[in-house]
Amino acid sequence: MIDDRPVLLETRGRSLHITLNRPRAINALTHTMVRLIDEALTAAERDGTVTSVVLTGAGERGLCAGGDIRALHDDTRAGGRASLDFWRDEYRLNARIARFPMPYVALMDGIVMGGGVGVSAHGSLRIVTERSRVAMPETVIGFAPDVGGTHLLAAAPGELGTHLALTGRAVGAADALLCGLADHYVPARRLPELTEALAASVTAEEVARTVRGFAEEPSTAEPGELAAQRDWIDACYATDSVEEIVRRLEDTVASASASTAHAAADVVAELGERSPLALKVTLAAVRRAARLGSLEAVLDQEFRVSARIREEPDFVEGVRARIIDKDGSPRWKPATLAEVDDSTVARFFAPLGPDEPELGLAPGATATGTA
Repeated sequence: MIDDRPVLLETRGRSLHITLNRPRAINALTHTMVRLIDEALTAAERDGTVTSVVLTGAGERGLCAGGDIRALHDDTRAGGRASLDFWRDEYRLNARIARFPMPYVALMDGIVMGGGVGVSAHGSLRIVTERSRVAMPETVIGFAPDVGGTHLLAAAPGELGTHLALTGRAVGAADALLCGLADHYVPARRLPELTEALAASVTAEEVARTVRGFAEEPSTAEPGELAAQRDWIDACYATDSVEEIVRRLEDTVASASASTAHAAADVVAELGERSPLALKVTLAAVRRAARLGSLEAVLDQEFRVSARIREEPDFVEGVRARIIDKDGSPRWKPATLAEVDDSTVARFFAPLGPDEPELGLAPGATATGTA
């Protein structure tokens, strides 16, 4: 009999296994799943025999493709507030995972995107495989990176995080390691063996040592791309203006070697397909995240951005074009970067006001803003 519960829990030796169990949806997160994961973490803390948590995804396609975008789209389109309630609990869970007092081992096998990054890449031991495809693809649907994604991307070397935030590109194991989105590479075929070994690991030190014992260098058959592209990416993205980024990319297309020019041209084309509003808000969010420092402060900021961006038409339109109708032709409003001014972007980061409580995770945060 198939177990259709959205989150499965199983204690194996000293490990509590949390399995996201919506394989047909690549384990996309629902509000119920967020709550169940949170309850499982509480249970693990109270169980004196559990010394580690292991997060996996059911099926062969991936750990988690993100939040349940269709549900968020439908709620936003109807003017509901279920999406706000979902984000509030989801972001709190992201912060909890980052501060969890025992090893939290995330097996980031296959597709790991959006909300999937939130429940894995804040863990203490993050494992990728040759099948991993890790991304924060929110600009593709007229949204901005959340779930602490701007915190992670702002900490990536040079401007690699800015590049991934704006384009929404997925990266493989080597690039995920380079960008600080993962800690270790383990071949997918060895994951069952690893989980069995974790079951016998008693202390945090033993858990970490067990993971290191299985870790390898990523396969030379699937090398990363970003290290070799670092020079032109850093040069093009080292500015606080999306228009200037595009201009520098276009100059690179005109003056660089054939391979670099081709790579830069691909980025120009991708950015041209993204929501101009989402691009400008995302760039500002990444820059602000770098200054904020703590994950909690960044999550507070991302909640403001998410609450505000749902008021704009681009999120609903982006989901329609990319996921529902799949015509690939979103009609963005505003349609150009020039139409998105600084005051419009600044509004996304202002306190929400008395009608919508702040997330309030950072020390000193209040119901109406950050002190």
